[in-house]
Amino acid sequence: MQTPTSLLALALAAIAVSAPVSAQTPPDPVTALVDQLDLEKYKATIKGLTQFGDRRQGTARNRAALDWIEAQLKQHGCTNTERLRYEFTEPARRNPAQLQPRRAAGPAAQGGGTLFGPRAPIGVNLDPLAQPDERLRALNAELPPLGTGPRESLYCTKVGTTRPDEMIIISAHMDGLGFGEAANDDGSGTALVMELARILNAPGVTTERSVRFILWNNEETGLNGAHAYVAQRKELQGIESPPGSGRYPEPKWLGVIQHDMLLFDHGMPVPKLDAAGKPVLDAKGQPVYTAPKEQRAEADVNVEFQVNSQQAEASAKLAWAMRAANEKYATDYPVAVGNRMTNTDSVPFMDHAPAISVRENERGMHIGAGWNPHWHQPTDLYATYSDKDFLLGLNAAQTTLAAVAQLVGARGKP
Repeated sequence: MQTPTSLLALALAAIAVSAPVSAQTPPDPVTALVDQLDLEKYKATIKGLTQFGDRRQGTARNRAALDWIEAQLKQHGCTNTERLRYEFTEPARRNPAQLQPRRAAGPAAQGGGTLFGPRAPIGVNLDPLAQPDERLRALNAELPPLGTGPRESLYCTKVGTTRPDEMIIISAHMDGLGFGEAANDDGSGTALVMELARILNAPGVTTERSVRFILWNNEETGLNGAHAYVAQRKELQGIESPPGSGRYPEPKWLGVIQHDMLLFDHGMPVPKLDAAGKPVLDAKGQPVYTAPKEQRAEADVNVEFQVNSQQAEASAKLAWAMRAANEKYATDYPVAVGNRMTNTDSVPFMDHAPAISVRENERGMHIGAGWNPHWHQPTDLYATYSDKDFLLGLNAAQTTLAAVAQLVGARGKP
């Protein structure tokens, strides 16, 4: 009997090697699914999420966002929604983070690797008064309570027709931080998962294996929702319950594809210039760096695995399968594969199953070097981003949908 790992390897091989097209080749079912993705629908889902402000964990706006997401999933046909409940203890509230100054080339990046090139300041805005929009400031006014409290993550499952005991997890985190709208971090990832749930749960679409769509909570406080899921459910994988029912509450994890911020790849920070075209200097006389204003033509979708994980080899195969799917089905932006996945909800899974993250930039080398000035800032607003930015997120959706459709044997046209 084949193990889930060997089944995954076979599926990945099928993605990587495509048969030549001939006049007798039937219509590609993957193309039929990917064609259902639409830029305006993707944008509208992100816009819907921003009505709840930054959706910070532990607040009423966070709970309202969970309820709204659940209603949307049910409307899309993913009706068997469930909540994972866990207790969260927040550490002592931090003071506003100090911005990271520019340093000499060569320091280590989070997750491993090295930072190169000029770097802009990074930090987390924890000052509500930094938000100039009074309406949004009022919406985000409630702070999460200190101490232990109940939290929930939301998920729903598309049950496979022939292998319901195995699944691919498609996930993102729905909580944000910074007193903005969390449109990018992580409205863009949450909207991607919701759009894929809409397409794969449409009437007429079937999958051989199961697909679970998960929206994590507490990502911004230390991946607490994902850690709770792994702790509570890893031992339940592949168990039929009740016996003989054909039901598998926790199918085996064939792969975890986690999505985080997806909209902003404007490139390496560049010197900020004054009206005369001269570099702006800080109080110490050092150049001030900032991100370019326009999405760069060579923007890409960054798919990362963690080379130091116990599932590194299988995770790398999954990452390269995403690259192959992107080359065949994405329309505008390519995939770049990296080996330093870090600081996102696939990390708790990486020693238990093939696990990758999908982002606009590499988390350690790029986000850690200030490539996105809106990260955890009041400026993470829907209005901040252009259609070129949203299109990068749509290309990430095309990539994931195409890869997953092949991995789970999806068929049918919505």
